[in-house]
Amino acid sequence: MSKNKTLPIFLAFLAMGFGDVVGPLVSLVKESFLVSNFVASLMTTSGFIMFGIFSIPLGVFQDVKGKKYILSMGLLIALIGLLIPIAFGMYGPQTTLDSDSNIRLYALFASIFLLGAGATTLQVAGNPIMRDVSDPGRYSSNLSLGQSIKAIGSSMGFLIPPAVTLWFGLDWTILFPVFALILFITFIWVKSVTIHEKKDPDSKPATFLSSVLLLKNPFVLSMVVGIFLYVGAEVSMSAQVPILMDTVYGISNFGLWLAWALFFLPIFIGRLAGAFILRRVKADRFLIISVLLSIAGMLMLFFGSQYFAFAGIFMIGLGFANIFPLIFSITVDTLPERSNELSGLMVMAIVGGAIVPPITGLVADINVLLGFIVPAICIIYVFLLAMKLLSK
Repeated sequence: MSKNKTLPIFLAFLAMGFGDVVGPLVSLVKESFLVSNFVASLMTTSGFIMFGIFSIPLGVFQDVKGKKYILSMGLLIALIGLLIPIAFGMYGPQTTLDSDSNIRLYALFASIFLLGAGATTLQVAGNPIMRDVSDPGRYSSNLSLGQSIKAIGSSMGFLIPPAVTLWFGLDWTILFPVFALILFITFIWVKSVTIHEKKDPDSKPATFLSSVLLLKNPFVLSMVVGIFLYVGAEVSMSAQVPILMDTVYGISNFGLWLAWALFFLPIFIGRLAGAFILRRVKADRFLIISVLLSIAGMLMLFFGSQYFAFAGIFMIGLGFANIFPLIFSITVDTLPERSNELSGLMVMAIVGGAIVPPITGLVADINVLLGFIVPAICIIYVFLLAMKLLSK
């Protein structure tokens, strides 16, 4: 597959990562608008609720219109969402609480809502279209590489705000014009290339009913629940780690950078390494290793030591790195003739990022460290799922 076809897909994965900005936004919104942990955590609900609403219909629509069409549509929806806060004056200058603060907060929720809709659309198309541009046997490794590039997009929400504040006197809202520019370039590039989309000869036209009925398959249902809980755990971690830095360890000025270094940097490293490891190690075995590393890191958070906690967060990031692409690719490789329907179902399960973090936030309002028990429970389920896959 020529580079001129793979590169815009990888850039679309970078743009896909912008949807994860809701994680660091929790601490930023909490600080800027002086709201509670729970209210700020609702930002994740605004960003991820669209995964639950539109994923299955998009999978069905994609079966008719094609993956490239849906991918382009997702880029356009996200771009429109990013233009909303810019129109309300949120594009970098330092802002203070005033009579327009509530209006800006509502505009921000609307923006994240559309960004979530765009990310939903990109996930539905992006994950299976990677199979179309991958050589045989390389889908899992290429999907991990794509997810590592997505982690770069996710990381920008952690890295850019402190940098522009420190060096240019701007605030975190500079993210909106930066993301908008990248999305515009990606949209033009994707539209300009031709992609041959593989169609399984045994596949049947996808419908909403055929997608939902797939959940009667115990294997499919367990994998969808695994995605739901994993994404909920990851978003909870990305939202609560910066708060942990501030409230427990008193690190505020560079809290986002430290949270990125401890959590998203190992996710990026792990996904990049996973793209090569998966060429030699079977996906189900690598899933077990990833989950065990995550659980070990979770336990270290409760040792009462700052250094153990930091090491634990780093281990969790490494463990989390490949869980999503592994569950996704194992499922699609098992039933390739139902790839569009499975893509809709699996992306629908990302709504876990809307449901689990507010629960984590409620518990964290009692005690920040106690809040990490919620993502820990989620990962224990994924461990049981991985053991079941390995036994088969």
